[in-house]
Amino acid sequence: MLIRPARPADIAPILAIWNPIIRDTTVTFSSEEKTPESLAAMMAARRAGGREFFVADAGGILGFATYAQFRAGNGYAHAMEHTVILGPNASGQGVGRALMTHLEDHARAGGAHTLFAGVSGENAPGIAFHERVGFRTLARLPEAGRKFGRWLDLVLMMKLL
Repeated sequence: MLIRPARPADIAPILAIWNPIIRDTTVTFSSEEKTPESLAAMMAARRAGGREFFVADAGGILGFATYAQFRAGNGYAHAMEHTVILGPNASGQGVGRALMTHLEDHARAGGAHTLFAGVSGENAPGIAFHERVGFRTLARLPEAGRKFGRWLDLVLMMKLL
């Protein structure tokens, strides 16, 4: 398996992983599916800001990870927030850990000091994964999001790089 920056040819496989999660789960609170254009723009914006969009490639895309500044403003220039999402057949194979290690190394080399994760309170596997890779829970924000007609808690997690 190779962890590498995403290329334009990866957009369709990334969307095939991401959009069902957006559409069918509470892993993300957003209900707006990504388009090829919006994903290409996101990748370009992240790269322009010194960030990256990585994929795990094993002859096909197994998952992806990306990051950007946690909040706007120069006071947050060293605080990043990430997204890591795996395809349905990639869990339990070290793919998430490999993506996170690569992402953390890239962020650290770019001057990041902290990395945040906003994990759905309903995503117990996501919370457990982040704990296994060294994140600690800072807060549980009750009813911070809404999807499928229900209020959802957001678990805010952090790792010092």
